[in-house]
Amino acid sequence: MKMTKLLTAGLIAAMMVPAVAQAQTREIERDRREVREERRDYRDAQRHGDRRDVREARRDYDDARRDLRESRNEWRRDKRYQHYRAPFRYQSFRVGSMLRPAYYAPAYRLNYDSRWGLPRANRNLAYVRHYNDLLLVNVRSGKVMRVYPNHFRWR
Repeated sequence: MKMTKLLTAGLIAAMMVPAVAQAQTREIERDRREVREERRDYRDAQRHGDRRDVREARRDYDDARRDLRESRNEWRRDKRYQHYRAPFRYQSFRVGSMLRPAYYAPAYRLNYDSRWGLPRANRNLAYVRHYNDLLLVNVRSGKVMRVYPNHFRWR
């Protein structure tokens, strides 16, 4: 009975991690939209409003920017990619380099995350983390298609 409860709790916790990440993404998108709207209102107030309207619109715009900055900082504090270590030493790769299969094994492939600001990987391509670098690798041949150096440096 206790084992069943423990397994159930573990499954629920494992299912909650993607939901939390998705909620953070939605919050960032909402904050971006709000910043755009407040910027538009601020520009309209500068063009057509009096000093009080401009001051109020500027305050709202600053608040929206602060909210976006805080949302991004919360997302960056996400611990999933923080303590990355590989069983091999760091080596800088260039476009066209050929990787050994150990470098792009499924354990090092990352699921696409729209918060990275990168395009989705096409067929037979995968994003691979190599220390702080992000590599776009052809998983059939091991050829590096694109390198994003220090992509995870801020973590």
